[in-house]
Amino acid sequence: MTGDIPEHYSGGGNLADRIARDLRARGLEPSDLTPAEFEPLDEFHFRGRAATLELAAQMRLTPQSNVLDIGSGLGGVARTIADTAGCHVTGIDLTAELCAAAAEISRWLGLADKTEFQQGDATSLPFADDAFDAAITVHVAMNIPAKHRMYSEARRVLRPGALFAVYDILQGEGGEMIFPAPWAAEPSISHLATPQEMETLLREAGFKLLDSIDSTAESLRWLEERTAGTGPPPPVPITTRLLFGEGYKQMVQNQLRALRERRMLTWSFLCEA
Repeated sequence: MTGDIPEHYSGGGNLADRIARDLRARGLEPSDLTPAEFEPLDEFHFRGRAATLELAAQMRLTPQSNVLDIGSGLGGVARTIADTAGCHVTGIDLTAELCAAAAEISRWLGLADKTEFQQGDATSLPFADDAFDAAITVHVAMNIPAKHRMYSEARRVLRPGALFAVYDILQGEGGEMIFPAPWAAEPSISHLATPQEMETLLREAGFKLLDSIDSTAESLRWLEERTAGTGPPPPVPITTRLLFGEGYKQMVQNQLRALRERRMLTWSFLCEA
């Protein structure tokens, strides 16, 4: 899996330095913050940290668990799981710039010993068979056309009986997606599956499907509230706008419309290897 995906997510490069510089300009020292306070920046998926915690609560994690985060981005999901479950999380992402920034943020937050990040392809994982006790992927497969390979690889590296939590943006019944979107400035790197296609893909990869949840309505409410600026201001005043620049405003508006019209859905699946 190649193409323009790393360029799309690199945010112009030097992400960790830019994040640190922006925080300090606002009177915040990166190492004084907590993983939860980084949520507006490093958990750029619908419903943020709350959604991660919901998924993690179903994954039967212990401090001894060895967890894989497929498409780890800036590392927010990995750090939330490592911080709350006390386990070790390995993140893999196609974009080297995101991996470097994720590792640096983990150092700031005192989680370098519980998280590690490496560049790699979700459709060809660089890990041995049965290497992990659990795995998670959050808002990743939208960029991957060969989903059958992604899920087959996830099954391969999981021990029998391990849980796999999938939370992604899917194609809805309301029409085609509107671009730009956070995962794709234009349609060529967007590959949305329908809920029915996802269930088939996961089963054909060898997973037993335990649960399937449509959270589109909740995601719409969350994005509407966030866009309206209701509630207390976030402790970290830096968001994913850092990655996407001024085009982010249009991306948000497109997502609001797409959720309202069910052009896009948010959906989670819990599977057993």
